[in-house]
Amino acid sequence: MTSTTETPRWFTSSYSDNGGQCVEVAANLAITDGIVPIRDSKNPTGPALTLPVSAFTALVAGIKSGDIDTA
Repeated sequence: MTSTTETPRWFTSSYSDNGGQCVEVAANLAITDGIVPIRDSKNPTGPALTLPVSAFTALVAGIKSGDIDTA
């Protein structure tokens, strides 16, 4: 997933209290690797989607603005 030896530190947003439909992110890799891994909180050993920081920022902005439908 990353080219460094730094371990992802996964966390779930405090806004994710919606019945288990959550994602976790490892934002600690944004500075060191320029990526933000994302995974399903129900499957922590499963695959992770790795986004460049700019794509992650655009994703979050799109969700907050309502431009990306989350339903």
